[in-house]
Amino acid sequence: MSALPARRRALMLVNPNARRGTAALEPVVDHLRAGGIDAIIERFNAPEEVSADIARRRHEADLVIVCGGDGTINSAARGVLETGLPMGIMPMGTANDLARTLGIPDDLLKAADVILAGHLSRVDLGEVNGHPFFNVASLGLSVDLARGLTPEAKRRWGKLGYGLAALKVLLKARPFRAEIISDIGTVSVKTLQIAVGNGVHYGGGTVIHADATIEDGHLDLYSLELESVWKFGLMLGAFRRGEHGVWDEVRTAKSTEFDIRTKEPMPINTDGDIVTQTPAHFIIRPSAISVFAPAGEATGAAG
Repeated sequence: MSALPARRRALMLVNPNARRGTAALEPVVDHLRAGGIDAIIERFNAPEEVSADIARRRHEADLVIVCGGDGTINSAARGVLETGLPMGIMPMGTANDLARTLGIPDDLLKAADVILAGHLSRVDLGEVNGHPFFNVASLGLSVDLARGLTPEAKRRWGKLGYGLAALKVLLKARPFRAEIISDIGTVSVKTLQIAVGNGVHYGGGTVIHADATIEDGHLDLYSLELESVWKFGLMLGAFRRGEHGVWDEVRTAKSTEFDIRTKEPMPINTDGDIVTQTPAHFIIRPSAISVFAPAGEATGAAG
């Protein structure tokens, strides 16, 4: 007679302020329990609680399940990195860009099936001034967008809210000057936005670079150097596909490390939250975190 498989314990961290944060989780918990995973549910209101809770309860759990959007997952990054616990994702936010990169479905029961299947992928983690990011860190337009995209707008408009907020930001956009330093030298730019991507998707499905993956061991940078913000409208399709580098007004670069300097300190947005400012030092941590993902799912920009 074969032995029954050992049960696993999951620390399930729920952000009630996420777009679907009030969704009933009982069916998910029951589904996980039937598959051999017992969930310990913790709800939190302050992002800084998440990594501290993971570290404090590391010996009570075999895995962590993060229930929320990209900002919630970002807040768990430090705790998961320090403890080495594998991370599962319940995509309950607005954009769910990391889930999209990893091929995790929006349907929560199907997302639970991904965790139950047990396939782990090792993914890279970006850092800027010591702050982690899975998707992208940026300055310029995206910071104004993050400030304008309130939780209320996310709940009411969903992904459409990104477009509405972006239009308002573009109407007020002003370029700034910056120095970008990498392993190929220093370049001075006049730009509307500088973004440094670790993953594939950001901003509700926009692609950081056509051949980007979250397992390639490098960062993808672009600088949006437009004279007129109205031309950005012509570029939207290229940005959605990650082909914006074909435009002369978009500078792109790949490296494992970047420094960005500005005359005055400028705020930096990581995965939707403003956490630091320039001068900024960006690095990549290759294969830093284990994440439950569909077996055989490409973690690149295709699809």
